[in-house]
Order: sequence, then C-alpha cells, then structure tokens
Amino acid sequence: MHILIIEDDKQAADYLVNALDEAGHNVDHAGDGEMAFVMCDSSEYDVLVVDRMLPKMDGLSLLRKLRDRGDMTPALILSALGQVDDRVEGLRSGGDDYLTKPYAFSELLARIEVLSKRKIVDDTDTLITVCDLKLDRLSHKVFRGDIKILLQPREFRLLEYLMRNAGKVVTRTMLLEQVWDYHFDPQTNVIDVHISRLRGKIDKEFEFPLLHTIRGKGYILQKDSVD
Repeated sequence: MHILIIEDDKQAADYLVNALDEAGHNVDHAGDGEMAFVMCDSSEYDVLVVDRMLPKMDGLSLLRKLRDRGDMTPALILSALGQVDDRVEGLRSGGDDYLTKPYAFSELLARIEVLSKRKIVDDTDTLITVCDLKLDRLSHKVFRGDIKILLQPREFRLLEYLMRNAGKVVTRTMLLEQVWDYHFDPQTNVIDVHISRLRGKIDKEFEFPLLHTIRGKGYILQKDSVD
C-alpha cells in the first residue's frame, strides 16, 4: 500500500513512517499542506493520513482543494480536536475518517486498511465522473452533460485512464505503459494525435476545458486551468 503521511511534527511523522514501513507499506512524508498537494500531483496514493493543523495550507483546506480537482484518494484525518463539530467539519471537508490524538497505532493501521479496501471497491464501479464528464465502463458510453460523446476504443481507454487519475499529472510514459502497453518509447506522435482527438471531442464547444497539457510533464484532467 502506498501511503502519504502529511504531518509537520517531525517526531510524530518519523514514528508513523517507521511504524507503517515495518508493517510492510510504502510510505512518503510531506511536512506541510502545499508540499502534500504537489506530491499528490506527481504520485498515486492508496491512502492519505492528514494532520489537521499544518503550515502553509491546513489539512481541511488541502482536502477541499484535492476534492475540488477530482482527487478522491481516501483520507484519514488526525487531530487533537475531537469535539463532534470538529469531526463533522473534517468529514464534510473531504475526510473519509477522523481519528483523535492521542491514538493507538493498531487502531490507525486498522482504519487505513479499511480505507484502502474502500478504494478497491470504488475502483470496480462502472461509472466514473469528473465534473460534468461521465464515463460508463460497462456500456462504454461517455457523456458531457447531456451530450453523448462517441469515442474509438483507444480513445475510450485513454479517457478512462485520465479520469481515474483526475487531478493528477499523467506522464507520457504512464500513458504508453497503461494505455498502449508499450514499455519503451516508440518514437512516434501517437499520444499527441490521440490527445488532440480526445480534446476535440470532450472539450470543444463546451463551456470550459477539462484536458490540460502540462508542458514538459504530461497531461491533467481537471476543471481548473493550469498556469
């Protein structure tokens, strides 16, 4: 399991990283909300463990920002604030679970395992939605709003992968491996051609674009434009 610990207290972070590593998990650490937001752009995580009080961007603001761009990675909020209103605010801000400090590591680990299973269940859903764009894996139908979009099989597979990673930068290497099953660079413009065709179908004539190019990095599917 790939876990991101978002905690500004170094001692607490080191404890969690070491304990989860000993439990057999791959663990990354971010010391503030802005760093975590960037890391969620470049890597895919199974679970986020988010301290509520963080520098630069607090934990709840981070979760709201991630959810707004379509990143639905399960998140466990850690906080010393344990009143009912605090927990409710955390869950309404995008948290999937809320654990009050101090806590037992065994309980934290159990909650992380439950959240990771929830992601696997969600991954089997036939309908994927990003803003007003909907893709049905079972019927192979795509709609943007009420307008049906006709895609070729490879375009459908490309869009599905982009939607599964909505809000995250998807590199050309990732697309070659996951969409075309290439584990080498074929030295062709196949990705550019298909991205262009897909953009023409899902973005052209609509109020705002969803598919953005990140120069020198890859592509991202989200509502907001990228500077």
